[in-house]
Amino acid sequence: MQVKKTVTKKEESAPKARTAVKGDKIKVDYTGTLDDGQMFDSSTHGDHSHPLEFILGSGEVIKGFDEAIIGMKIGEEKNVTLPKEQAYGDHNPTLLKKVPKSNLPPGKELQAGLMLVLKTPDGHQIPAKIAEVNASEAVIDLNHPLAGKTLHFKLKLIDIEEAK
Repeated sequence: MQVKKTVTKKEESAPKARTAVKGDKIKVDYTGTLDDGQMFDSSTHGDHSHPLEFILGSGEVIKGFDEAIIGMKIGEEKNVTLPKEQAYGDHNPTLLKKVPKSNLPPGKELQAGLMLVLKTPDGHQIPAKIAEVNASEAVIDLNHPLAGKTLHFKLKLIDIEEAK
């Protein structure tokens, strides 16, 4: 016995809910928190709140965040937990560098925990944290501030622009 489906006009014109795939330009609202609930970033709080826009699968965001968006539909919300391996990796002790205090910006009281922005010879900026200070030098931590941490994200897919 053969079954034949009759398609109504309504079914023909109804848009199919498209899911996000690699190569799409997407917009997503998110809130990121740490294990203790402390918020470290959000696209929906503060004076400059706006959805994050990026090309899915392009490496513009951390791997786990990228992968969490794949397959979502516009308006869909989800909570994801990213282990450090899918986020910023382990804290790497080789990225702790001793620097003479004379090489650091003058006029600032150098103390552990102070965040600095360092410039590379080609003009890129790198965030760095002072890990410790003694009489002649400081230890600068070049790890990403979220390295070694599990990250929690609340995501909402706002828009999908199909890959061209």
